[in-house]
Amino acid sequence: MKPIPLAKNIASVLILVLAASTTLLAAPQRLNSCVVLDVANGKADQTHNWNFELTTPGKYVLQLISPIANADSAPTVQVTINGESFEASFKKSYQIEDGIVWQSSNATDLKAGNHHISAKTTLPLSKARLASEAYEKSRILTSSDRFYGPWLKMHRSPAKQAALARYKQNRFGMFIHWGAYSVAGGSWKGTKIEQSDFKGPRVAEWLMFTFNISREEYRELAKQFNPDKSFAQVIAKLAKDTGMKYVVITAKHHDGFALFDSACSDWDVTDASPYNGDLIQELYDACRSQGLDFGVYYSHGHDWTDGTDANYANVKQARDPLGLPTRPNGKNLWDPSPNSYADYLENKAYPQVAELIKLMPELSLIWFDGEGLITEAQAFRFYKQIFDLNPNIVVNRRIGYDFGDYVDAGDNKTPESADLAAKHFETCGTGNHSWGYKAHDNNWKSTNQLLRHFVDIVSKGGNYLLNIGPDGAGKVQQQCVNNFQDMGVWVKANSEAIFGTDRWTTFSEGVTKVKRDGSLPTEFWFSAKGNTVYVMSLVPGKGRVKILSLKKSAGQVTKVRLLSKNLDLPWTQNGEALEVDFDRVATEANGFAIAVTLEPSN
Repeated sequence: MKPIPLAKNIASVLILVLAASTTLLAAPQRLNSCVVLDVANGKADQTHNWNFELTTPGKYVLQLISPIANADSAPTVQVTINGESFEASFKKSYQIEDGIVWQSSNATDLKAGNHHISAKTTLPLSKARLASEAYEKSRILTSSDRFYGPWLKMHRSPAKQAALARYKQNRFGMFIHWGAYSVAGGSWKGTKIEQSDFKGPRVAEWLMFTFNISREEYRELAKQFNPDKSFAQVIAKLAKDTGMKYVVITAKHHDGFALFDSACSDWDVTDASPYNGDLIQELYDACRSQGLDFGVYYSHGHDWTDGTDANYANVKQARDPLGLPTRPNGKNLWDPSPNSYADYLENKAYPQVAELIKLMPELSLIWFDGEGLITEAQAFRFYKQIFDLNPNIVVNRRIGYDFGDYVDAGDNKTPESADLAAKHFETCGTGNHSWGYKAHDNNWKSTNQLLRHFVDIVSKGGNYLLNIGPDGAGKVQQQCVNNFQDMGVWVKANSEAIFGTDRWTTFSEGVTKVKRDGSLPTEFWFSAKGNTVYVMSLVPGKGRVKILSLKKSAGQVTKVRLLSKNLDLPWTQNGEALEVDFDRVATEANGFAIAVTLEPSN
């Protein structure tokens, strides 16, 4: 599809003019930026026309949803966008309740405003959609109307929106990957995970998958999992010292081992390990005593011990005749449990999620992962179950389809400005490479690098969930502790620029995309609150520092204050820049943040 220039946002109402000259009022853009285009006549070999007003600019792919899949090869569709015609190829992408989703191979830059699209196709259609390329690349599948409407009602409820607002303001959290695999430290029988003969991620928590360890043999690891009783208090204090506001721990990762006492499985810390206690309950209590919000990670789609093959064989058998792909990654194909996948969901996954909610009345977040091959109905059921039990719990996007209350930008990734959408985003990141404990992974990011990720995320209005991977005894590697504590010094000194702030009109200035341990003196990141703009830098302030984005046309400056010392700084402002004088004040090695007060606009 040929690119169309990007433009600014305007208001949205979506009007569709169809081939039969029927004018319909359709739903506005979804929270994942998708626009659903109704079809007046779903017969094959038709030209469909849509005139509409787009809310959110960005890169979009055109999707054609066909109730049947009788074509052996991708159809070529004659597409016209705003008067310009071209041929676009489509391929089968995935299946929803409405039918097979055929997706265009190229994305189109669409500005906000009025557009006309027509598509002549031999496919019979039930719907058409414009879907965000960023979402589709992240494998966030767009659901059918039947489930999206009820989900939206729950998502927009006062309780859920209040919980989401609190989560957004928390901004900075600790992720903890911990379980039976932590005992192995990223190696199996003397072989490092990088040298495994099997394909799979080389991160330590994927040990069972990457070495194809049998379920019976893997259970032996749990017999060595006996953490020190100080774990909960030590971790909660580290999170607090780092300036974090919430903690999320792997209550159950893909190996199926639960860190809490589960009534529906004996593959948990209480029954399968020598540890005497419930680690989730203990950490929850410790975090709440420190004033930290608490969330749990739960792998619902993948469970290598009890989740059979994650329904791979059945799904593949159904999809192959339709020409739809089925990804084997993350599926236990070497030693699947003998039960059915439906039994796993009914007897373990749904009940364990309920157990966690009932165990912790103030649970604030469930961080799902491994959605894999679950259906729309199954993903929706997880969301509704949580909402019915406690509507104050926020859910991440990996629950499946577009049912998350917020999205993640991907592991160790921050979205580009063009990829930001209506849903709030979170970036989860690692302090080294692996998520779970890997004894030989010493590829530690410096404090400055971690802060660099953080301020970039803050400037775009997102959350940063930064990971630790304790060993089998619950101990965190000292370099990780040092880096986190050093981060905490900066975060606490400059917390006003972080917590309770929003995006400013400009995210950053002079930021290089080249990865490096330090930063350039011309780099700044911005956030805002009311008539105050915060400027964050990760190098010391020396001499007169120019901030081009705060020249006079950005607003009249009335005051500049150094946050770490609560000290007013000398400044001048002209048509080129705001110049701040640091001659008489010393800032920290990892930089500074200043509050720039602007004259209120009328």
